[in-house]
Amino acid sequence: MFKNFISFWRGKDFLSQILEDFNKMGEDTEDMFNSVLEKLLESRQIEGLKDKIYSVDKKVNKLEKEIRKRIVEHLSVQPTVDVPACLLMMSVVKDSERIGDYCKNLYEVTELLKSPLDKKKFKDLFNNIDEEIKKEFKKTRQAFTNSDEELAREVLSLETVIVKRCDSIVRKLAASSLKTNEAVCLALIARYFKRIAAHLANIGSSVILPISDLDFFDEKVRREKS
Repeated sequence: MFKNFISFWRGKDFLSQILEDFNKMGEDTEDMFNSVLEKLLESRQIEGLKDKIYSVDKKVNKLEKEIRKRIVEHLSVQPTVDVPACLLMMSVVKDSERIGDYCKNLYEVTELLKSPLDKKKFKDLFNNIDEEIKKEFKKTRQAFTNSDEELAREVLSLETVIVKRCDSIVRKLAASSLKTNEAVCLALIARYFKRIAAHLANIGSSVILPISDLDFFDEKVRREKS
């Protein structure tokens, strides 16, 4: 069904602009994530980073509003045409916008830290989750753009692993004897990583799940395995 939506819409100027803007949202949020990680993990000053993160976040928000406005205008003129595809796009653009919010929240963690992160401690605790999320960003965009069901399933599998590991990290931190500032900041990073991964998976799930199951792919997977 997803392939039918995309192949049908690609021939329309209406959708072409929406897809272009949505892809831009994905590129921008991925850039936000990578830029924040560089500051967070390398503990170095990056000139203009705060302005960049907040500026890109506003840009992503604006793109979401423009996409939703176009969809509403389209449906008001042709209320019975393209409804499933419009609902799908309404869902995934919100996920992309939320990813931008969480990337901004990650930047705010860098301002909360009283001292640079201990890189060894971070590596031992997170075990390359940041690199896994980078992979998820790329796979999600490729899966959506190319209607690649196999790649979409890889995104969902990757997200399931990331979520479990992030939850485990929070439990470990809650039982740790780390200083309050360090423990809180690490816990926030784990929670924001988890939410970014989840929203990427929501976008990926649109390739393989019916609209009624979007945002609930984890329940869908559990039902299939039961």
